[in-house]
Amino acid sequence: MIRVYNTLSKQKETFQPLEEGKVGIYLCGPTVYDKSHIGHMVGPIIFDTIKRYLSYSGYDVTWVVNITDVDDKLIMKSRERGIPMEAIAEEMTADYLSNLASLGVDQIDHMPKATENIDEIIQFTRELIDKGFAYAVDGDVFFDVNADQGYGKLSNRTADAAQGEGGEAAARKKSSSDFALWKAAKEDEPSWDSPWGQGRPGWHIECSAMSRRILGESFDIHGGGLDLVFPHHENELAQSECCHGKPMVSYWMHNGLMRAGDATGKVGGRSDRDENDSETQATVETKISRSKGAGGLADLIETHGGERIRFFLLRTHYRSTIVFSEAGLQEAGTALESFYRLFERYERITGNCFYKLVPTTQRPEENSRDQCEFLQQVDVHRQSYLDHMDDDFNTGGATSDLFDLVRTINRYIDQNEIEQSASEQHLAALTIAVQILRDLSGILGIFSSPQKNEAGNDELTGQLMELMIALRAEARASKNFEIADRIRDGLAEIGVTIEDRKDGTGWRVG
Repeated sequence: MIRVYNTLSKQKETFQPLEEGKVGIYLCGPTVYDKSHIGHMVGPIIFDTIKRYLSYSGYDVTWVVNITDVDDKLIMKSRERGIPMEAIAEEMTADYLSNLASLGVDQIDHMPKATENIDEIIQFTRELIDKGFAYAVDGDVFFDVNADQGYGKLSNRTADAAQGEGGEAAARKKSSSDFALWKAAKEDEPSWDSPWGQGRPGWHIECSAMSRRILGESFDIHGGGLDLVFPHHENELAQSECCHGKPMVSYWMHNGLMRAGDATGKVGGRSDRDENDSETQATVETKISRSKGAGGLADLIETHGGERIRFFLLRTHYRSTIVFSEAGLQEAGTALESFYRLFERYERITGNCFYKLVPTTQRPEENSRDQCEFLQQVDVHRQSYLDHMDDDFNTGGATSDLFDLVRTINRYIDQNEIEQSASEQHLAALTIAVQILRDLSGILGIFSSPQKNEAGNDELTGQLMELMIALRAEARASKNFEIADRIRDGLAEIGVTIEDRKDGTGWRVG
């Protein structure tokens, strides 16, 4: 039974989709006026994992991530660079998609753009006017917040406490808290024809229109960062529910934000973070944004690799604040080495590559067959993983279970000396355990393919390492242990570990 924390009710609720067996998810995507930073990747990685888990649990999931490609920020950037807004949006959307691919986010089904949904946005706005929830003034259309008796229920703000747009529009509003559905065109700005004259959509109406077109008037999950609860999601909820007279979303899910800092949790052990701390820590002031100098995501991916960054983000419960630091990324990389070493060990023992194992795509029934003690322990870790994921998609707890599983497998190999001599029974049990590791890690979107920096096995590096190993062997054969140790220790200083095994000497990075 999956339970989900709902921002609207402020509690965990049993997950029950509107249509049996099917789930609709909408996640607010970026405004594509500049290159992506790591903060933009938090939501997509979390919901990519959530979709994977829901699919594994037997649901048919449709996941939508929108692209805001018309906005004040895009218009300003267009003027700064002297190129059309469309060119800015196309360039930055390509950057966003490239970064998603590098981080293993490949579960998105639809990526609608605001400019491709103008007709739907106009129709939605017209319906709100006809139903008395919006009004047109001099080419602008505003949502009448005071006409919505339930306004503020998501963010716990009253209509009086909400502040709308200021500037020229303020004088034309019935109330200062009213917000724009349609904006009258200004000189040299992109615009579209509408019943109210040339103009462009407001930010909030875009998501309501696009989610309705793809997922319907009501759908299961709406996600986004905690900073979007107000005003964006509050306004989405208001205009959609007033238009349709029914709940827009069953479960509002908000991820904690990211802040820069040096504090990091221990990777590979049980998390000591409170999964509820996002409600008190993740504020707009602590998030990483472009205005605070964040950026360089492509360079970050090039340096650390997408798998390390994805793992770093998933080791914290999604509602918690993520403390970003280079040290934290380095710790994540070090922790991942324990997995890579097991993969190498498994291949040495069985001759099979971990990455070629095909993950199970559907959650199997409870295991009832008789098992040895080792596989019983493996099942305990597997069940703990599933329990964590069932409990509000607790990836932090799930990653800890994967570490426990790796330790159990390594202990089984050591205690039974499987690397030296393995019976069919031992190999069969090991294969079952590693397959389970493949299945569970695949849900998190990690270990889908070998990492470039996992083995460091480009041709030149491999040749140089074979030479160093040969020189060390010659030094040991001539009893020149000082030189042999110097080679071993020198390599260790630069992050290369020499391993003397029964089948010869091997090496690895880390």
